[in-house]
Amino acid sequence: MKKILVLCPHPENVAPGQRLKYEQYFDHFRMNDIEVHVSPFMTLSFWNIVYKKGFLIEKIFWTLYGYLKRIIDLFRLRKYDCIYVFLWVTPFGSTFFERITSFISKKLIYDIDDLVFLKPENKINSIAKFFKSEQKSIYLMKKSNHVITCTPYLDEFVRKYNNNTTDISSTINTAIYQPVNKYTNSCALTIGWSGSFSTSKYLKLLTTPLKKIQTKYNVKILVIGDETFHIDGLEIEAKHWSQKSEVSDLQRIDIGLYPLPNEKWVYGKSGLKALQYMALGIPTIATKIGANHRVIENDVSGFLVDSYKEWEEKLSLLIENVELRKKMGKKAVERVEHFYSINANKSAYLNVLKTVLNSK
Repeated sequence: MKKILVLCPHPENVAPGQRLKYEQYFDHFRMNDIEVHVSPFMTLSFWNIVYKKGFLIEKIFWTLYGYLKRIIDLFRLRKYDCIYVFLWVTPFGSTFFERITSFISKKLIYDIDDLVFLKPENKINSIAKFFKSEQKSIYLMKKSNHVITCTPYLDEFVRKYNNNTTDISSTINTAIYQPVNKYTNSCALTIGWSGSFSTSKYLKLLTTPLKKIQTKYNVKILVIGDETFHIDGLEIEAKHWSQKSEVSDLQRIDIGLYPLPNEKWVYGKSGLKALQYMALGIPTIATKIGANHRVIENDVSGFLVDSYKEWEEKLSLLIENVELRKKMGKKAVERVEHFYSINANKSAYLNVLKTVLNSK
């Protein structure tokens, strides 16, 4: 029985970047004689406030607590056959903790999601970005026995520092994500978006086309993940994300939106939100950029667009055409099951672990 320790930012079962990436394979690892232990930097209490404005004293306290946990972790690294690091060992400062972790660990796997080394703008915790170092990610790329990436662009970047990489997209548990869409125009359709406080700004890119659409059609707009979200002149239902209701909330959507800005940061995104919509048979419209080209087969399992005019045109087309929504939704389900489901990708993760664990 091999043992691995996962060092990650967030508690289990809360952060999409972890839940829909490596976390959902833990049972498969255990079934294949790999014992998994997890040490998140954040507590659940920290997670509940970290992306909210204010709470400065609490954030400082829980950050210091996280560093204390990492110091304790350093003294038990040698008990494990492999250390699995997601994003970073600690969030701020130099590469000190990453260096010590690399030095002590018997084997090291680094899992990187998004272009975290670019230090994107964060309006909620704007001060924190000044204490982050892109060198943490670069160091882990260099020193790991294997690096797991999630987009072709990111994989190509990592290969500048380490040739041992595997590109595994975020994946969907299709046993849970079950389509219920009836594809009918007998009632008001729901145009939906799901994300977080940090990404809801992207939806505002669609202010102009959404205003035109809501004026032209009887449609609802649902925003999941940022209950404070609003756009003047639009009727929007904005609700808090909940793990318990995540799938049922998404199932309310008739047409999914996945807008992204034309920024370098976007090329590290795996198209996760589009995959969630698609797994539920929801016809999806996404910005024509980055990994969306891989996720969506344009005009077949969704639409890829790059202008306000196209957003409006494709939304209008899907709203008016029931059969197109049904056809596109079914193709989307098939594509996710074939390429982006747990069943389609579980062997990729396991192969990486076994290769590293069995290497000399």
